[in-house]
Amino acid sequence: MFALKYLLLAIADILNWTITIYIWIVIARALISWVQPNPYNPIVRFLEGITEPLLAPIRYFLLRRFMPPMIDLSPLVLILLLYLIRGFSIPTLRELAMRL
Repeated sequence: MFALKYLLLAIADILNWTITIYIWIVIARALISWVQPNPYNPIVRFLEGITEPLLAPIRYFLLRRFMPPMIDLSPLVLILLLYLIRGFSIPTLRELAMRL
């Protein structure tokens, strides 16, 4: 029983750190997009490769209908979604662990 408690606490901490790091990666990609980066730069390729799978659906389904094509708010929407996920999942996992 104690092992499950500590496993859930560890999962909550890992999830928290993963979401936090991913938020910073999305911010870095948004900042880099303001300057015309070299598309062959390994850092730019890494940032695009790791963020595009989540940004593309947001850009296609949500913002295509509501925002003009010149403004890309998909990083902002993704960051808000990640904060919501972190705000609900981490306390829930910790609460569940404390009940065990």
